[in-house]
Amino acid sequence: MCGICGVIERDADNSKLVRRMADLLAHRGPDDAGVYQSGDFCLGHRRLSIIDLVTGSQPILNDDKTLAIVFNGEIYNYRKLRKELVDEGLRFRTQSDTEVILRLYESHGVQSFERLNGIFAFAILDERNHPAKLVLARDHFGIKPLHYYEKDGLFIFASEQKAILIHPRVERQLNAQALHYHLNLRYTQSPETLFKGIHRLPPAHYMVVEQGQIRKIEAYYNLRPEINYEKSEAEWLEEIPNYLKQAVERQLVSDVPVGVYLSGGVDSSAIVAMMREIGVEKIKTFTLGFNEPTDELNDAQIVADRFDTEHHALRMEMNPMRYLPEVIWHAEEPKVNLLQGFIMSQFVSQHVKVTLGGLGGDELFSGYDIHRYIYPFNRLHRAVPRAIEQNMLAKLSSLAYALQTRMGSFASDEYRRGVQMVLATGNIAKSYLILRNAWDFDKANLANIYTPQFLERNLEPVMSQFEMFFSRNSGLTPLDEVYLAEFHSKMVNDYLLTEDRMSMSHSVEERVPFLDLDLVALGFSIPANLKMRGNQTKYLLRKAMGPYLPERILQKKKWGFTFNPYLQYLKDLKTTAETILTKEAIERDGIFNYDYIRSIFDAKPHPKMRWHYNFIWMLTGFYIWKRMFLDGNGFVEKEFSLEKYVEKI
Repeated sequence: MCGICGVIERDADNSKLVRRMADLLAHRGPDDAGVYQSGDFCLGHRRLSIIDLVTGSQPILNDDKTLAIVFNGEIYNYRKLRKELVDEGLRFRTQSDTEVILRLYESHGVQSFERLNGIFAFAILDERNHPAKLVLARDHFGIKPLHYYEKDGLFIFASEQKAILIHPRVERQLNAQALHYHLNLRYTQSPETLFKGIHRLPPAHYMVVEQGQIRKIEAYYNLRPEINYEKSEAEWLEEIPNYLKQAVERQLVSDVPVGVYLSGGVDSSAIVAMMREIGVEKIKTFTLGFNEPTDELNDAQIVADRFDTEHHALRMEMNPMRYLPEVIWHAEEPKVNLLQGFIMSQFVSQHVKVTLGGLGGDELFSGYDIHRYIYPFNRLHRAVPRAIEQNMLAKLSSLAYALQTRMGSFASDEYRRGVQMVLATGNIAKSYLILRNAWDFDKANLANIYTPQFLERNLEPVMSQFEMFFSRNSGLTPLDEVYLAEFHSKMVNDYLLTEDRMSMSHSVEERVPFLDLDLVALGFSIPANLKMRGNQTKYLLRKAMGPYLPERILQKKKWGFTFNPYLQYLKDLKTTAETILTKEAIERDGIFNYDYIRSIFDAKPHPKMRWHYNFIWMLTGFYIWKRMFLDGNGFVEKEFSLEKYVEKI
């Protein structure tokens, strides 16, 4: 994988600045660097050499130097596209997939982007006409990142936001609205980021910039589920392994060895099985344990033994919070699911440069526990009129919140959320967001979290970012709408963001076969009542993988590649948080209500306080992020010692 960046600024030579920007992205591409200045345009690149190790350096230019490209990603069907272009009479100077993108655009324009099957973010400088323009694009499902900033004729883009921040004209300010979304969801669901003025190009979109101004942002592809109710279960069972095998084979394209993140779950195990089916002889697999009862080390070993892989296992240390500043530097936002990916990629980088992971399988084949909670209400959500939910059930939900907060303990909070989820029947968006732990439906909760002065900002509710995914006229069942919403929200802005940043933190490229274009189209054509049956998640996928995987793996309950927040709180989360979330620091910033934070610290620890411990984790990360990126230059100086972020009283 790679890192890309660039600046459009009138009458400015930004070659030195862009070199510094690229250097901040060196972890994404330690093998090579390149900068290209042409007029007001300057492009930068850091390379991780995976394909065409000899002639693939960037930027790559066309023959008359009217086009230049910087590219982050891999195009899995580049050989097929290259052959088509050669048949059209084009000639190539390299063996890289990067030049294929450039030539494809040269011949067919932005309409060609839909044909790219891969993971990508790229920028093409097009000087064939006046005025010259910059064309940027991001892959179909948002696997690779692309950020931008535009103001007063200045345009900057980069794989990571920190590279944008070092431009002297960029002000470092908090985006309060994005923070509110982030604290509800534990990720930011919008094109905005926590930095005011810095945005993300949406997946499956391209952008055209002329004279430092954005002229167009437009989708080149739309995922439209077309549920096929005609196929029999037997037909689906035959197609799923074939499509998965095809996806895995496509994503093995590499000039360096490829490994597999093996959790021991169905998805990653299926990838190993398909690699063996294809005929891959030497398979390297990697797994991580958390020193917790839910560790999947034994399950991963069962799969490794079944397929005779070269297996590597690592147990996480007991006190990993000391890595928090470094992982936040890479992620550029506070998250609770960073540490495991960071430590895993550090471990894997000693053996391979490229790995395959199982992300996307749960979204395509219904693998999350929240699907089990929604499944029994799938028909009821359409049967209950919205007016009843709004005028009666919503009032009962507010009453449930009031009673629980006045009379119950923190530990009873989880049960109250369950009641509120049921009382949201008729409003699938609200029900879904409650399951995803959004809390701003209860206005009193805002006063718990924030100070009165912060609430004067009139924050938009989280629901505003999700209404587009849910419609009674969509032709989809509520559960199908949840699959689609997950695919365009949490998967992109939480899971994929984390996978990208943490794998690239140690220069490891992670690929996701379940997000192959053809496999995604297949997944979104399967009826919900086949993806789940009898409230069993992944019914169809488990059955399809029956001939390939051990029975224990097929029947195991999903836990996920994550910490138990309660156990981590008992280890070193609480002690770390208390040194950072001090009364003086919280009250000085005027964002959060310290009394509520203190009440969580003072409560007797309880396994049912998962939300509260995740909240504390998020706030701890936020204050490290704020001191690193907004209050000082820790992000430039790479100050990773936890002591640097402890509040000095």
